[in-house]
Amino acid sequence: MPVPIPRQRAIPAAEGGQAPARPPHGKAAARDTTDAGSLGTGPGPAPDPITAPKPEPGTSTGPRPISEPERGSGTSLSLLVIEDDPAGPLSVPRLLDSAGKPIRIRTARNLTEAERLLTDDVHCILLDLALTVPATAPGPATGPASASAAASGTASAAASGDAEAGEDELAALKHVLRLAPRHAVLALTADDDSELGAKAVRVGAQDYLYRDELDGRLLSRAIRYAVERKRADIAQRQLTESRLRAQENARLERGLLPTPLLDGSPLRFAARYRPGRSRALLGGDFYDTVRTPDGSVHVMIGDVCGHGPDEAALGVELRIAWRALTFAGLCGDELLSTLQKVLEHERADDEIFATLCTVDIAPDGRRAGLCLAGHPSPLIAREGRLAELLPYEDGGPALGLLPRARWPRRQVELGGKWSLMLYTDGLIEGRIGQGKERLGQEGMVEMVRRQIARGLQGEELLEAAVNEARDLNGGDLTDDVAVLLLDRAPGGNHQWPPAARRT
Repeated sequence: MPVPIPRQRAIPAAEGGQAPARPPHGKAAARDTTDAGSLGTGPGPAPDPITAPKPEPGTSTGPRPISEPERGSGTSLSLLVIEDDPAGPLSVPRLLDSAGKPIRIRTARNLTEAERLLTDDVHCILLDLALTVPATAPGPATGPASASAAASGTASAAASGDAEAGEDELAALKHVLRLAPRHAVLALTADDDSELGAKAVRVGAQDYLYRDELDGRLLSRAIRYAVERKRADIAQRQLTESRLRAQENARLERGLLPTPLLDGSPLRFAARYRPGRSRALLGGDFYDTVRTPDGSVHVMIGDVCGHGPDEAALGVELRIAWRALTFAGLCGDELLSTLQKVLEHERADDEIFATLCTVDIAPDGRRAGLCLAGHPSPLIAREGRLAELLPYEDGGPALGLLPRARWPRRQVELGGKWSLMLYTDGLIEGRIGQGKERLGQEGMVEMVRRQIARGLQGEELLEAAVNEARDLNGGDLTDDVAVLLLDRAPGGNHQWPPAARRT
């Protein structure tokens, strides 16, 4: 089938932005397929594309590609028309955008030419759904023995491709959508084929138009609508993808938080965790508690310096390593020395360190072993006594600071009824009011004593402690905060000692 050549009017350089001025003395001007202006209208005959001089090699007659920000910053719209109607070229009237600037028009007679003309500065594509889609030939065969097979394969593939293209009325549209996933597409169909236009919109076109009802006002509005709708679709898709990623990250972070393993233990466990990162579920603080087969309960809390995603990942590694080593029977200095090796191998920088506090409680619940690696000492509230800090004079350095450090294990007496609170420095490093004074360990002890005197315990006590520290700070605490509470109350629910309530 012969391919008709659309007539084009010459566009002055000031209007089209790319087309050169008409040469003097009646000389034929070069046909610019990248900026054709209005098709099928305009004064005078179109230049002959065969006799017209070709541009010099290495020169570009098309507009320079522009970045995405430029596309929405006052630059006039560009339209790529893809049509090949044997009844005659498509007549596109003069078009203006919302700012009154002329819409630049390019025309392509087939998909191959359209792919060449489809640059970043094209905003919208007007596609004739009647465009013929050529069959795709297979790749070249290698070797003389496969020449005849390749020839027969080419013929059969061409035949099947023609049949498939004939069966699929939207083959051209699907090809364009694959070729230009970020461009707005308008489908052009016959007056009596509205069903095909609706199918095109369902497949991915922004709108459809009737071929015989095109006018400048309608087409200009349709182009602007299609471009803005495509931008809105892309923004909505990006927002949806961002939400899905956030949900996946939240599920991942939630899955990395520890699940206490205290089956069979009379101790009650509560925890509060607030990462310093905005909209995060996991920070550089980490904790865990397990009960080993001999009936001992082991609890740990730690803090990797910093509170970004890398620190959170390292904290998870240390927590999992601690749980594995604890179930393997390690304790005290041997366990912490092994954790330091894990830290040294997994950290991204030699300056990264982690503080740690471990407590192993005997099966009878009346005594415990305490190890501190640069971490604040736990707070204990015993029956008939005020809440106080456990001894911390024999603590060792933070993990990752000294290669051959040692961490002595100190034996402490807990008593019959007690509550043990472990915390990270995010709770005590908040400020008090507008000054530079920080809450500190002493301030935290006084704060917890007041809350115990009000009868708070368990979850309520932890929530009140974190909230009051935040209120004293004048807003959210900037560092990660983790607080744990273990209660032992033989013979029933734990009641705080009267002396503590009176304080």
